[in-house]
Amino acid sequence: MYRKFIATVAAASIALTAFGALPAAAGDRRTANTIAALLGLAVVGKIIHDRKDKKKQAGNHQSNPDHRAPVYGKPIHQQPIHREPAYQPPRYDQPVPRPLPDRVSRKLLPQQCLRRVETRHGRVRMFASRCLKRNYDYTHRLPRQCNYTFNTGRGDRRGYEARCLRDHGFRLARG
Repeated sequence: MYRKFIATVAAASIALTAFGALPAAAGDRRTANTIAALLGLAVVGKIIHDRKDKKKQAGNHQSNPDHRAPVYGKPIHQQPIHREPAYQPPRYDQPVPRPLPDRVSRKLLPQQCLRRVETRHGRVRMFASRCLKRNYDYTHRLPRQCNYTFNTGRGDRRGYEARCLRDHGFRLARG
């Protein structure tokens, strides 16, 4: 840092010794002006040099580096921390189906399948099995305890008793 300053002072002293060899006729005033100019230049040079050094130190500043030797050993396993992601994409859930309208409901039985059958014990209202298989898509969902075979004068008739189906929530489709 002081090298250039010392070099400048040494150069100024050599120049001054050369001026001292000049004839005394030149006068002390001229020598004094020259020395003052040289010293002024040296001071200005020193100020410029110090500013450049401050800029270099500010740019090359390193934080306290850590020069520890690595430690080798069995790694320590930590449980991973499970966090919810910050962004959750929208879910594409299936829409909830709307209930079927009354005229298409599964619990509505076709009117044309309702029969009145005379048995030994009186009249019985029933839905004929063959008619239901043709006109009603959900015969496999009808309750089995309502399935009867009715003995009539013309032979046996198979079907579902209307009162039993009504008790299980089935209704007659009117329309």
